[in-house]
Parts: sequence; C-alpha cells; structure tokens
Amino acid sequence: MNPLDLVRTRVLPALEPLHWVGPLLVRASLGAVFATSGWGKLHNLGQVTAFFTELGIPFPGFNAVLASGTELVGGVLLLLGLFTRFAALPLVITMVVAIVTAKRPEIDGVISVLSFIEFTYIAGLVWLALSGAGLASLDGFFSRNAVKLPRPLSRPAAAELRQS
Repeated sequence: MNPLDLVRTRVLPALEPLHWVGPLLVRASLGAVFATSGWGKLHNLGQVTAFFTELGIPFPGFNAVLASGTELVGGVLLLLGLFTRFAALPLVITMVVAIVTAKRPEIDGVISVLSFIEFTYIAGLVWLALSGAGLASLDGFFSRNAVKLPRPLSRPAAAELRQS
C-alpha cells in the first residue's frame, strides 16, 4: 500500500477521536499566559500606567485597568473554555494594540510582525474565535447538554391551530 494511502485510510481516522486535544492545548496555553499577565498587571497598575503613558496611549490609567482586566478575565474564560469565542475577541484587540504601540519600533516589514509572539497569540485567538473551544470545555459541555427548545410552529400549522 502507498504510504500516503496508509496515512489517509488508517492513521488519520485513528487520530479522529483526539480532535479535542488541539483546542484544549491552545486554550490552556493562551489562557495561562493571559490570566497570569493580567493578574500581574492589575497588581502593578502604577507601572503599567507609566508604561502606557510612555507609549502615548490615551487615558493611560483607564486603559491600564482595561487591558489588565481584559487579560485576566479573558484568560480565565479561555482556561475554563467558557464563552471562548466571545473572550477571544477583546484579547485580539489587546494584542493588536500591543503590536501597534509597544512593538512599533521593532516593525520593519511583514515578516517582523509575523514573528512577534503577540501575532502568534492573535493567530491562536482567531482560531478559537472561529472554531470554538472544543469538546473539553464548558462551552462544549453546555452545548452537548443544552435544553432543546421547541421549534416554533410553521405558518400553516399555526393557522390550523387558530382555526380549530
């Protein structure tokens, strides 16, 4: 048997039951990074505010609290796999702002932007926002165990009920 056929017919199907591992690892690693970063920033708001002032970020005190809180809450939500798609979006914005402000002096082309760890975080967060948290998450648990709501009656069926 051709090695590519072997991979396609035997190896890939054998790996299918493990499809939950990828989203779990991405969520766990990103969640840990953001939760610990946010926690640290919240406990050093004076330094974060001073840094934001140096970067020229408007309303540095407010934005220090906003960025720190976003990282902490978003990181915890990612770790739990709860509201993952929603939690990923403000974290993407935070990383875009970090690249545009703190990393600006290091930007000398597309390759430099793509090599930033912040861009790697953005890639993982966008994947989670588009694909979801996966099975090993609270999102997955709730979607599997959601109460099925009755579907609304079609117009003809509703009209029939009104006539009877």
